[in-house]
Amino acid sequence: MRLLIVEDDAALARGILKVFRNEGLAVDHVSRGQDALEIVRLEPYSAVILDLGLPDMDGLAVLKQMRAAHVNVPILILTARDATSDRVQGLDQGADDYLSKPFAIQELEARVRALIRRGQGNPEPVMTLGTLKLDRATGATYVAGELLDLTRRERAVLETLMVKVGSVVPKTRLTADVFGYDDPVGPNALEVYIARLRRKLEPSGLEIVTVRGLGYLLRTK
Repeated sequence: MRLLIVEDDAALARGILKVFRNEGLAVDHVSRGQDALEIVRLEPYSAVILDLGLPDMDGLAVLKQMRAAHVNVPILILTARDATSDRVQGLDQGADDYLSKPFAIQELEARVRALIRRGQGNPEPVMTLGTLKLDRATGATYVAGELLDLTRRERAVLETLMVKVGSVVPKTRLTADVFGYDDPVGPNALEVYIARLRRKLEPSGLEIVTVRGLGYLLRTK
């Protein structure tokens, strides 16, 4: 999954980046509203965390322009403004959730995870496929009740494939979900994670199939 953080407080942005990257998400960060408007049209984000107090334009204006451009990604407003009118205006203009500063990072994590699940049309926190189970809240993955040792990027690839089980997921989409725009990505980086997942999924009765020229498909053998 891929997340965009629009926040001009550098220290806060670094903290949020670290937390969600540790969860296995690819995370991008911009500090200006105009940059957010440009990048959100180019990348397949699963959710956006949008601060209202940006240096170049009001966050509500950014939100309004995103929705006017038919950017339908789930958006969580993050702000120090505590007036009810600000919250109402943000929600009325298309925000999906609202969190006031200061906040508990655990609450932000839970709210973003819920937004991503709803945006994918799969609100359940635990996904199950045969003997494979992935808890999207904790990242824990099991095969036949045994904990599967996955890196955060392996888990990110697996989660995307499970969300789209039975359908071909383009290589470009998987790459976008796993790597942020400033991550160094080698030409065969995704294939390395796919190969590792195939070995680890062997006891599950599932396989990742390469559909040449299109992408990858998760299915039962």
